[in-house]
Amino acid sequence: MAALICVATSVMVIQLPTGGYANLGDCFVILSGFILGPVYGALAAGIGAGFSDLFLGYGIYAPFTFIIKACMTVAVYFITKKNNERSMAAQISFMILAALMAEFIMVGGYFILEVFMYGIQGAIVNIFGNAIQGVFGCVSSVVVYTVMNKTNLFSYTDKLLKCKK
Repeated sequence: MAALICVATSVMVIQLPTGGYANLGDCFVILSGFILGPVYGALAAGIGAGFSDLFLGYGIYAPFTFIIKACMTVAVYFITKKNNERSMAAQISFMILAALMAEFIMVGGYFILEVFMYGIQGAIVNIFGNAIQGVFGCVSSVVVYTVMNKTNLFSYTDKLLKCKK
């Protein structure tokens, strides 16, 4: 999952006019929290997104990206923890809530970091780009989640993960 996050973040890049970029990485960051849980999901998200920062020339962000993406997955896990016991409509509603909370953590985390790096004005300018990335992550993760849920892929991954324990 870390490799998937790194590739989705590094390859599918849309440069934003405010600097930075939008990508599919947050889609898989959010899904890793749901599929892998708080520990493995956080490690996969942090490592994958951190390496993509290094590969794309944003190395100064890498340690902070690790922390922010890890926090995103933990939030997703706790919001969707008992998702399999709910109706399909409730599952999707909780996934939307989890994706929104994760992206709120991302926008807020980078805002706080960028206040220290660029001052308040620079951080405010970057909110727009981070918000676009957040919308991209929310929409893509909910769409992928819905497709995976309809194909019963989550029940397969649950069985696979239980075999490895």
